Amino acid sequence: MTEPEFGEAVQPGFDEAAQPALGGPVRSRKPRREFAAIHSHGLARVAAATPLVVTAEPARNAEATVALARRADADGVDVVVYPELGLSSYALDDLHLQDALLDAVEQAVDTVCRASAELGPLLLVGAPLRHRGRLYNTALAISRGRILGVVPKTFLPNYREYYEKRWFASGAGVTGEEITVAGRTVPFGTDLIFEATDLADLVVGIEICEDYWAPIPPSSYAAMAGATLLANLSASNIVVGKAADRAHLSAAQSARALAAYVYSAAGTGESTTDLAWDGQGTIHELGDLLAESERFADTPQLLVADVDLARVRQERMRTGTFHDSAAVAGRPEQRFRTVRFDHRPHRRDVGLRRHQRRFPFVPDTAERLDLDCYEAFNIQVHGLARRYRATGGGRMVIGVSGGLDSTHALIVAAKACDRLGVPRTTILGYTLPGFATSAETKANAWALMRALGVEAAEIDIRPAARQLLADLGHPAAEGAADYDVTYENVQAGLRTDYLFRLANHHGGFVVGTGDLSELALGWCTYGVGDQMSHYAVNAGVPKTLIQYLIRWAVSHDQFDADTGKLLTAVLDTEISPELVPADAETGAMQSTQDRIGPYELHDFFLYHLLRHGLAPSKIAFLAWHAWRDALTDGWPAGFPDDERHAYELPTIVRWLREFLGRFMASQFKRSALPNGPKVSYGGTLSPRGDWRAPSDASPAAWLAELDRNGPHR
Repeated sequence: MTEPEFGEAVQPGFDEAAQPALGGPVRSRKPRREFAAIHSHGLARVAAATPLVVTAEPARNAEATVALARRADADGVDVVVYPELGLSSYALDDLHLQDALLDAVEQAVDTVCRASAELGPLLLVGAPLRHRGRLYNTALAISRGRILGVVPKTFLPNYREYYEKRWFASGAGVTGEEITVAGRTVPFGTDLIFEATDLADLVVGIEICEDYWAPIPPSSYAAMAGATLLANLSASNIVVGKAADRAHLSAAQSARALAAYVYSAAGTGESTTDLAWDGQGTIHELGDLLAESERFADTPQLLVADVDLARVRQERMRTGTFHDSAAVAGRPEQRFRTVRFDHRPHRRDVGLRRHQRRFPFVPDTAERLDLDCYEAFNIQVHGLARRYRATGGGRMVIGVSGGLDSTHALIVAAKACDRLGVPRTTILGYTLPGFATSAETKANAWALMRALGVEAAEIDIRPAARQLLADLGHPAAEGAADYDVTYENVQAGLRTDYLFRLANHHGGFVVGTGDLSELALGWCTYGVGDQMSHYAVNAGVPKTLIQYLIRWAVSHDQFDADTGKLLTAVLDTEISPELVPADAETGAMQSTQDRIGPYELHDFFLYHLLRHGLAPSKIAFLAWHAWRDALTDGWPAGFPDDERHAYELPTIVRWLREFLGRFMASQFKRSALPNGPKVSYGGTLSPRGDWRAPSDASPAAWLAELDRNGPHR
């Protein structure tokens, strides 16, 4: 079989060599990789274009179309989506059936096509076209001087203010055909998708306006056939409330079809004889709104955003329902023709045109943050309350250090008691000071337990720890400053051992305090330490979200004002395991983040590895854009100014390497994880949930990918 030619529609079940050639050969080349380029990381830049049309003047509309195409080219855009019937204008009524107009439209197509020869973007342009004695409302895919194919509109509205069936034939059932337009014979039908040969995952499916109002939009089949980017060329007049409906449909279709979705509606210049137009443009990805245009604008609009098509592919790989749906639909990929074209992406640094959250587990809008915190907190409370009922009552036993995690577990337990209608003295809180416990954290622990009204006690583990060290023959038993892992884990293990025996003694169960970030990094003592409990209430919550859940509890008056002040004091305390004495010269306490890296970076790495399976080089790229400037917007509401950090790329790469090594090496701890509720959309590390992996895997492939494709290249 010969290699398909440029712009060629490869029909399923046919020899590609038999397909009609529309241009020069597709050139398979290994592109030069530039770390700062979006194309190196599975992203593509897309645009929703709204030119100012002139009613029934295709020549001027072609000029307006080309002008926005040139703007898009200068901005590094890969795909531009124009409004429905943009070359003729939409609101023409019976003028659609005039040959003078339709001849002018074909001349306008030729103008756009010729101008595109020197431009990079794939242009999706709307036009009325004649074929077999019928008139179709179509979208043309134009790339570098060639028409790749033409897709007709399937669903023609003929109700209320719409009367499209008066002029147009439906594209329903039009498959496997060709059309001649502006002297060029090209593929025609609703069975076309357009795939770039030299930009992975850029596969485009097209539908037109009413199509996505249908119960099953044509783009659903295009997506199941492989399209990752769906485009809607729309006219859609505006009435009060309709903009929200369009946005909902675009969001829903991008979520259901697991795709990116670009929507472009007609704007200024359309006839307002009976209707008005707002020029709405939106760009969605997997249900998330990336960008929306100015509506009712008096100037041409070009809405630009970068869509993550590799993320789309990853999501489809994880979602079996998507592929089952393709089977139920009769395998659309076997019916669609794939038009492959040489896109020739620029692969240069054009920045990143999408909002990249610094804290992917924590929303950065106040409204969404409030909702997420409410849900996360109540998921934990509900889970713990249900486990309490399942045990038949008894006591909840918690080790309270005065640090972040145990504080959060304690307030969750207090709220669970309130929900259960049992006294908070059901909770047995123990502070278990060791060799390096600070006066500040111990005082915080006691004050918090008293403020919450739990039954509180203290057990000094130092005598038992000294005895155990002595039994082991460890130098620290004789006072030597030998603070190795044995020294640390003797204390961590004794604390958990005491808690389990206390639970036995009082007829209760141990509430775990360790969080998702610690499980990811293996920063937890296995078996007899903080990795183990009877119910791991924090195991689905990363460190960055725990910080915000405590802030939320304070700001939403979940507890009284005095308790709120204590919780704020905990937030201001250095994160430390407090297992090694303070530095003799500086007095500095053992710092977890100095040793293993900032949790805010590790949580970023974890989210994108766990939720999306991204390559390390791409994680580094996204982290660089998220964290390189502390002065840019996007911090979660109420985030303290003095904690707003920035990280340079070498620092990001350093801690990413640390994360990858620790993450892979710590699977054995996660494989033995106790029960606990999943909290975040980002996932959990439970072996019974989102993450299942062998305990003896190596990070070599991930580190090699970072070395190969990272920023030094």
